[in-house]
Amino acid sequence: MVVRLRLQRFGRTHSPFYRMVAADSRAPRDGKFLEIIGTYNPIANSAGIKEIRLKADRIRYWISVGAQPSERVAWILGKFGILPPPPQRFSVQRMIPKKNREAED
Repeated sequence: MVVRLRLQRFGRTHSPFYRMVAADSRAPRDGKFLEIIGTYNPIANSAGIKEIRLKADRIRYWISVGAQPSERVAWILGKFGILPPPPQRFSVQRMIPKKNREAED
C-alpha cells in the first residue's frame, strides 16, 4: 500500500479549508484516510495570517515509513523546515517578456 500525505478539502464554495492527511494513494481525495496530521486554512484572517497547524512528530513518522507528500504538502513542509524545500518549478527566463528576452540575447 502506497501512502501519500495530501490535502482533503472541506468548507463551502469559495472558502476552502483543508485537512492534511495520510491516506492510501488509491483512495479518493476526500475519502478514507489513515490519520489526520494537520490543517491548512488558505484564507487569511483579519490580521492577514493563513493558519497552518502541523503534527510534526507524526509527519516525520509517516515520512520515515515511506509516505510520499503531494506537491503542495511538500511545499508546506518545506516552508516549516520539516522537509528540504522542493526545487522551484518555474524558470526565470519564462517570466521575462519576449521583447526584453530577445534584446538581452
